[in-house]
Amino acid sequence: MSSESASPPPDAGSLYQAALTHLARYAATEAGLRGVLMRRVDRWARLQADPDAAEPAVAAARQAVEAVIGRLVQAGAVSDAAFAESRAKSLVHGGQSNRSIQARLIAKGVAPELARDASVNDADTELAAALVLVRKRRIGAYRLADGADATVRMKELGLLARAGFSRDIAERALNTSREDAEQRIFDLRR
Repeated sequence: MSSESASPPPDAGSLYQAALTHLARYAATEAGLRGVLMRRVDRWARLQADPDAAEPAVAAARQAVEAVIGRLVQAGAVSDAAFAESRAKSLVHGGQSNRSIQARLIAKGVAPELARDASVNDADTELAAALVLVRKRRIGAYRLADGADATVRMKELGLLARAGFSRDIAERALNTSREDAEQRIFDLRR
């Protein structure tokens, strides 16, 4: 701990290297990368024996964070739009609804209009995503037990509704045959 408190304050160069290291492992939005770098600055500040004396260095480091992010955005290493498109595609393949995808992207720091643009808005893709969830949860055509009474069907509709699918899409997904569902899921993943 004492060796960390004696370390030099984070500067633009060390923050840039930290950002590159992070981006080499993880996809990130501007807000996400800002959070990573600010936590690094805050961690350094907490380790200082005299917080008042470290305050000018902390302020300079916070300004350097913004400069580093701007430099990476300009270089194309960080792009909220590319992150949103990639993450939306991954989430739809995992059986997430359009509403759920938008909420997750916004939670990651993507602007709401970018999240709306990146998420899938056509009914066929939404149905295919619902079918992925149907298959994962073994409901509808993938139900293990034969037949379903009204109570089971309502529970299945509730599951799809909580996942963010509209009633129309949920009913279509539950009424789709297993063969048709498999074909739609296959087409979605191509």
